[in-house]
Amino acid sequence: MLPIDPTPISGPDSVGPALPDSDLPLQRIYARERHAPLQPLFTQPLNGEVLHWSWSSAMQEVRRIAGWIEAQGWPAGSKIAILSKNCAWWIMADYAIWMAGHVSVPLFTSSSDPSLAMLLRHSQAVACFVGQMDRALPMGEEVFDRLPCIAFPNCAAQHTPPGSALWSQIVSRHAPLEGDRLREPGEVATIIYTSGTTGEPKGAMHTFRSLILMGKSMEPAFGVNPDSGLDRMLSYLPLAHVAERAIVEMNSLMVPMHIFFSEGLATFMADLARSHCTLFFSIPRLYIRFQQSVFEKIHEKKLNLLLAIPVVGRMVRKKIVSNLGLSETRLICSGAAGIPVEIIQWYQKLGLNFLEGYGMTETGITHAPLPGLARLGYVGNASPWALTRISQEGEVQIKGPMNMVGYHRNPELTREVFTEDGFFCTGDRGEIDSLGRLRLIGRLKDEFKTSKGKYVAPGQIEKLLSVSYLFESVAVFGNGMTSPFAMGVLAPALRKELAAAGERADMEAKLAAELDAVNAQLEHHEQLRFLVISEQPWTIDNQLLTPTLKVRRAALEQRLAPRFNAWEASQQRVIWMEAL
Repeated sequence: MLPIDPTPISGPDSVGPALPDSDLPLQRIYARERHAPLQPLFTQPLNGEVLHWSWSSAMQEVRRIAGWIEAQGWPAGSKIAILSKNCAWWIMADYAIWMAGHVSVPLFTSSSDPSLAMLLRHSQAVACFVGQMDRALPMGEEVFDRLPCIAFPNCAAQHTPPGSALWSQIVSRHAPLEGDRLREPGEVATIIYTSGTTGEPKGAMHTFRSLILMGKSMEPAFGVNPDSGLDRMLSYLPLAHVAERAIVEMNSLMVPMHIFFSEGLATFMADLARSHCTLFFSIPRLYIRFQQSVFEKIHEKKLNLLLAIPVVGRMVRKKIVSNLGLSETRLICSGAAGIPVEIIQWYQKLGLNFLEGYGMTETGITHAPLPGLARLGYVGNASPWALTRISQEGEVQIKGPMNMVGYHRNPELTREVFTEDGFFCTGDRGEIDSLGRLRLIGRLKDEFKTSKGKYVAPGQIEKLLSVSYLFESVAVFGNGMTSPFAMGVLAPALRKELAAAGERADMEAKLAAELDAVNAQLEHHEQLRFLVISEQPWTIDNQLLTPTLKVRRAALEQRLAPRFNAWEASQQRVIWMEAL
């Protein structure tokens, strides 16, 4: 464990190399427009058609939208929301907001109506770009009624707020904003709201400097496509989340990249196949689900036997990778949550180069493995712009110009999350090895003490459980109880199997065996006493998953804590819970 460095480091530029103005986002955008006008930039499916943009054609639209925004006369630095699933117009709107002198505020389309209303009020948005969503905005609420909206071409007619300006009409009728409008490095560029894993979302204010450093920090790990120099990537995880914003939008300003989009789950595999992606980013839950989908077609033991046969193994690997849509992928990446080592090893066995990184909404993507220095179970080395230390309590703390400048309209909380010498307190427990690589152990706030006085870090146990083909979601609890226990949702295929068979005995035997297998890898005080199976899935809609599909532990515990003692007293190893 590294001691706290008592030497204060002052100023945002005192960590890492100086950032030239030419590397700032708008400067990068103008450089691409000028020097690579015909380079492919976006491919967007829309109602059966496939639309394409080069840098030149995209910037023609961006400049007209920016000109329209400027003509509205909003005060400089006004907040403009973006509420849409990922699409080409999302990123173009972001560029236009910056060019017109304002601040973008991306919002999750999966947020509940009250949460959206709260965020729009809190952000003080003067307007909102609206695109593809699963439902219409609740126009009965005052904040929506008074808010000027601009509808993307992919905004369904029934979801378009009355009186909205239409993107297509603005582009066809409005004069473009001329010249290269620049912004200062320390100006706030965007407010990124947290996904709400630990409570109410908080708005992290990021500058133009901190945004582009997220892209520059990944350059050593990502490199440049050695075949053509142009990488291809499918953008489908929410751009409202810092990881997708950094890895797709900011990284595309650092290296040549062609960004593809998806219309949704129904077309995802076709959209992925269209992209022939060379880079692929996802979250642990989806990588586990991809693996489970393979095991649903061929049993794991049989697959391992086939992979061990030299000629057959190569054919099987090629077939699986092709079916996953990753046959041309040179690098797959994971973030937003910890991923079990076994999952990384499984993808590596398929011949895929796997990278796990680390970052937070407040810090951007600060850690990624350096070439030749990857270590399983570690998220890599810190960016040159992210000085990282481990506190005496074991907390990962980060300082540098990648950090947010504070929470929007919440100076008290801002003061709470920074140390006196300027380090952001991540709330994650971790350790750093002799080569500077970071390993994450779990969230400090999630750790609990059993009635025996022993501390338990649930995150590590959850990783062991999530490797199993049995589970879609898992969470471990046990504060004040004699032993911890796990709660989980069965994988979709097993839920169907159980519904068809109507018999739980065989499934209980499998679950009990899995419990024994996990307990065999744990210290005595960490071993799970029983397993609760939720027959109702945890979803974004029932507020038990965040928009990035992480379990809302606090919400789950608050809802179910009154049942904990009864479950413990039942002496059952597997408990079925019909309703949440």
